Amino acid sequence: MSLNEYLAAQVHLIDCELDRLVPPETTPPATIHRAMRYSLFAGGKRIRPLLCLAAAEAVRGDSLGALTAACTLEFIHTYSLIHDDLPALDNDDYRRGKLTCHKIFGDAMAILAGDALLTLAFEILATKITIPCGIRLIAELSTAAGTVGGMIGGQVADLEGEGQAPDAALLESIHRAKTGALLRASVRMGAICAGADPGQFEALSSYGEHIGLAFQMVDDILDVEESSQALGKTAGKDAQQQKITFPAVYGLAESKRMADTELQMAHAALEPFGESARRLLDLADLIVRRKA
Repeated sequence: MSLNEYLAAQVHLIDCELDRLVPPETTPPATIHRAMRYSLFAGGKRIRPLLCLAAAEAVRGDSLGALTAACTLEFIHTYSLIHDDLPALDNDDYRRGKLTCHKIFGDAMAILAGDALLTLAFEILATKITIPCGIRLIAELSTAAGTVGGMIGGQVADLEGEGQAPDAALLESIHRAKTGALLRASVRMGAICAGADPGQFEALSSYGEHIGLAFQMVDDILDVEESSQALGKTAGKDAQQQKITFPAVYGLAESKRMADTELQMAHAALEPFGESARRLLDLADLIVRRKA
C-alpha cells in the first residue's frame, strides 16, 4: 500500500470514528453540536491521531484498540484551534480555508464548542476505553493539554512573549509545550494502547519530542514563505503580532536546517523498531516536507 493509500484509509477510519463519537447535529442543544462538528470536520490533516495509530503499529504491528483514543487527540487539537482563532487570542477569520468557528456561530458559541470538545475527549477516555490503560491515557492527555509543560502553558508563554526581543530559550520552551506536548502525547498514547515496554515507550517519546519541534519550525517557516490561500489561514500573522518564532530568532535558512536536524533525530529514535516504524518515518517526513 502506498503512503497516500495508507493515509486515505487511516483518515477515513478516523473520520468515521469522530462522527460516531460526536453527538449528531440534531441532538439538543443543536447549535453547540453544529458548531463542534463545523470545526471538527473542516478538513484537518488528522496528524495527531495518525501518529497515535502509527505508534501502536510500531509496537504491536497493528493499531487495533487505539482508534478511539486517537480521536480524543483530535478533539483537543480542534478545541485549541477554535479558541486560538478568537478575537481575544490570535483573532483570525479563516482556518483550513474556511471561516473560523466564531465567524459562523459567534464568539460565545465558539468558546462553548471548544469547551465541549475538551470535555468530550475526557468523557470518552473515561467511558469508552475498555482496555486497562484508560487511566494512563487520561493522565497523558490531560498533562499534554495542561499548564505545566503542556499546551495551555505554552500558549500563555506565547501570548506573554509577544513584542519581546527574540530569545532562543523562551522560543524552545514555548513550542515544546504549545505544539510539542500534544504531538509527543500522540505517539505515547499509541504506545500505551499497544502495551509498549519501557524501552519502546522511551524511544517513541524521543521521536515525538523531535517531531514536535520540527513541526513548529516548519509551521513558522510556512507563515513567512507561503500565501494565505496555500495555508488556509492568514499568512504573516506571526510577524504582525511580533511573536517569537524560529525565523525571528534564527532566520529562515537556519530554521530549515534545524528542522532537518530534528527530522534526522526523529528517524534515529525509531531505529530499534526497524520496518515496523515505517509509517512513523513517513509521517515525520511528511510533517517536515509539507507546504501547508
